[in-house]
Amino acid sequence: MKSLIALLQFATILPLGKPAEFEAFAKASYLYPVAGYIIGGLAAVLVIWISNPFLAASVAVAAVLLISGCHHFDGLLDFGDGMMAHGDREKRIRALTDRQTGAGGVAMGIVVTLLLFAGLAAASSVATAILIGEVCAKFSMAFLTAAGKPFADGIHSYLHGFAQPSFPFVAALLCLPLLLLPVAPLKLAVAAIVMVASPAILLLLANNLFGGVNGDVVGASNEITRALVITAIALA
Repeated sequence: MKSLIALLQFATILPLGKPAEFEAFAKASYLYPVAGYIIGGLAAVLVIWISNPFLAASVAVAAVLLISGCHHFDGLLDFGDGMMAHGDREKRIRALTDRQTGAGGVAMGIVVTLLLFAGLAAASSVATAILIGEVCAKFSMAFLTAAGKPFADGIHSYLHGFAQPSFPFVAALLCLPLLLLPVAPLKLAVAAIVMVASPAILLLLANNLFGGVNGDVVGASNEITRALVITAIALA
């Protein structure tokens, strides 16, 4: 329970009392998908009775961003700045880690949010899609936490220091309850493929651009994977 509370205090703005010891979560970062069930489940409850798909999609996007405190969205903007920066690796890292948001970050935020909204609006069930997307997004964070070699000290390097090679596999097992949802097997298969492919590609990209991974890259993976998984479900 200490690990779970520490996870939710890190990944959400839910009022959970006295701060738990962060090391408890660091030793069990494979629990990320559990946060996905809670965040996605709360968003699903908010939209399940909304019949208009565009309104439901808007509420779902707002819910996951607000419940998470836009913590990972901030990483997405920073990642966009770093990826779009011109110059050598040092300049890209500087753009990734500074406190300002440039055109690259704004563009990345707009594109990913548009994909997320459009995918939700096109899905047969917005509630189901946001739940699946959020759980898969949290798997991507568990994957990169274990597999992403840090290029600087920070939260990611701290979590990575406790992560084990088996953590992504345990996180994948925690995603299996999604099979119980009333969703076509093809859609779930496509979601699983994108869930793994998205952070794997981001890992290769981050290694090439920055020489490794930091917390911004992991946060960006949450936002990008969620949007891609939901878009893929809608297209399947």
